[in-house]
Amino acid sequence: MLKGSDNRVDELKALGWSAEDLRKYEELWEYRQRWGAINLEREEREFLRKAEAALPRRAANGKGGGRKTIQEKSHYRWLAAQLEAMRSSPVETGLENGRIGAWPIVLEEELRALAYYEPVLGLPDTLKAKALTPARERWIEAAAASGETLSFDFPGALEAIRQSGTSSWKSLRSETVENPMGYPVLDPEDAASFRAMVRQEVLALTRSTFPSLAETSKSEPPDDWQPSR
Repeated sequence: MLKGSDNRVDELKALGWSAEDLRKYEELWEYRQRWGAINLEREEREFLRKAEAALPRRAANGKGGGRKTIQEKSHYRWLAAQLEAMRSSPVETGLENGRIGAWPIVLEEELRALAYYEPVLGLPDTLKAKALTPARERWIEAAAASGETLSFDFPGALEAIRQSGTSSWKSLRSETVENPMGYPVLDPEDAASFRAMVRQEVLALTRSTFPSLAETSKSEPPDDWQPSR
């Protein structure tokens, strides 16, 4: 039987657990909720038992809430927080004549694909999600070739996100990227073409990258499909 219906990462954080252990706990907990403890390695099960032993007992007052929605999963929240940081930044709010940054387009399409296909986003999925990093850089490089490149403070935005979100969240950018502050912006026509290209590749990568979607029978969403708010 699954132990509880919501993880308690905030309580472990208050107990002084490290950011790396908090990330590990959250990912293993979500994996166990979806696939069961039998599929975890011995040391992973022991880690979860250690975490649960450290937590105070809860009063037996009925069942908790249901399983997390995709929007509540750590990976989704990480992408959404990065997107919001860009949308509210001076570089984005200062754009005129319908111009838009390429980075928000990429993240909007990733979030759309996740909301549609709803992968588990447990440990196996989040480990494989790292494969999207070079794809993002490739898309951004393509956008830079057809638009103006401004500058965005990715490290500063990440630090602000960590302060208000989860301290273990990582940067979007590859450590080896040539222009770590690069922020291409596109005119409306180029932005529409860029979005169409990114959308198709993101949908295909989402289906092929996340192990929990290996047997999905969902076809691609209609072009006008958007997640409910």
